[in-house]
Amino acid sequence: VKKHQQAVVGFLEANRINFQEVDITMLEEQRLWMYRNIPKEKKPEKGNPLPPQIFNEDRYCGDYEDFFQSKENNTVFAFLGLSSPL
Repeated sequence: VKKHQQAVVGFLEANRINFQEVDITMLEEQRLWMYRNIPKEKKPEKGNPLPPQIFNEDRYCGDYEDFFQSKENNTVFAFLGLSSPL
């Protein structure tokens, strides 16, 4: 989980994309908000979804696997709901 989080944060920092990292272990309200806003099809059958879960404001973008696929396909900016840099 930590490596996945570091990969996402590293990409965002390297591309100078503003973001807010939320530690759901420390903020109960944020954790509950995240669980409520993840689409049903992305929730595991048992347990809770593992971080990182990626949002752009209130829009759910996806989990690490979705991020990784978008990175492989060179579509991360679209995945994040952002316009591509020049």
